[in-house]
Amino acid sequence: MMPQDNAQPLLRRLFHQAVAAADPMRIVAAHLPPRPAGRVLVVGAGKASARMAEAVEAAWGPCEGLVITRYGHARPCRGIAIVEAAHPVPDTAGEVATRRLLGLLAGLKAEDFVLVLISGGASALLVAPVEGVTLAEKQAVNAALLASGAPIDRMNTLRKHLSRVKGGQLAAAAFPARVLCLMISDVPGDDPAFIGSGPTVADASTPAEAQDVLAHWNLQVPASVHAALARPSGVIAPGDPRLARVENRIIAAPAQSLAAAAEVARAAGCTVHLLGDALEGEAREVAAAQAAEAQRIAASLRPQEAPVLLLSGGELTVTRRGTGIGGPNAEFCLALAMALQGAPGIHALACDTDGVDGAAEVAGAVIGPDTLPRAKAQGLDPAATLAANDAHSFFAALGDQVITGPTLTNVNDFRAILILPPAKP
Repeated sequence: MMPQDNAQPLLRRLFHQAVAAADPMRIVAAHLPPRPAGRVLVVGAGKASARMAEAVEAAWGPCEGLVITRYGHARPCRGIAIVEAAHPVPDTAGEVATRRLLGLLAGLKAEDFVLVLISGGASALLVAPVEGVTLAEKQAVNAALLASGAPIDRMNTLRKHLSRVKGGQLAAAAFPARVLCLMISDVPGDDPAFIGSGPTVADASTPAEAQDVLAHWNLQVPASVHAALARPSGVIAPGDPRLARVENRIIAAPAQSLAAAAEVARAAGCTVHLLGDALEGEAREVAAAQAAEAQRIAASLRPQEAPVLLLSGGELTVTRRGTGIGGPNAEFCLALAMALQGAPGIHALACDTDGVDGAAEVAGAVIGPDTLPRAKAQGLDPAATLAANDAHSFFAALGDQVITGPTLTNVNDFRAILILPPAKP
């Protein structure tokens, strides 16, 4: 039988294994062709893009190019320029860097080769607003989206139609060069069109669908945004000849990381139940559903049976109602603890694999049967904290945050609930 004291260390080990499985230094080289003759240009964006660029140069040597990553996520490269910019709300540094990147793509020839490196975060880091929309107005749109609770695919539909680089437009700018795009997926379902808003992928959506996003989530945005969506979009439609020489390839995804964690859990003696790698929904609602499943399993476990691990991935959302800084993983953990009410033998961890949960430099949190009693002893009010969307403050007070710093990859949320069997009588 696994001791209670071993539960949370095991959960942390599983999370670190999931992150390691998506490390670009482990996975990029296997997807690179031999370095092409002639001009080779490496461009990209995302939280993992600098690490991806580092892996490319480890395989190919110094390269010409530019990638844009989040502040604090830069890596040493010998030829590829690394520019840091803001995420999740874009800034001037991202806009200037995107202009530089598009400049590198101008005037390429058919014999040239472009390697594009895209990972989660690229939607905010590639900043080229459509005509008539300023950076400040684009920032207002992003902030409204992040507070809305809208799923990532709907967010990215709107972003594409307000951009000159998303929805296939980056690849079109490289035409007639040959393009290979390597992607690390952070979106449920791993649709390349939604990874970083698909800068190298054709898109069949329309400005009217983008307007529907504004209406459905009641987003208050500048008038210029409505005007831009009333005009024809620059998004590249399927079948456009400018994308005929483009190959898009996903090299890491949530399923691979969950599988790596599951292997470690089985080696530790656990029975693993995979709940899915593409879960979406409001964090507190998913927490309630998973708490019910964990309690059902706990009630059926016998002392001689193996611990059970529930694993899931995807991207949960938070509809901002309060003024706190809690991200979806911390909010999931707080809601889960409240639903479990100290149920014996149930421990959990929820973290974002990029090390950043929402707007906080915190990956997520862990909980156990003692979470609520310890909170009560400190005078913390879980319900009020959840209502304020301030879960990070709650777990900071308990010392139960998971803090990794930049992991240099991003396959989105990782959730693990460990259910220990009861002690033998």
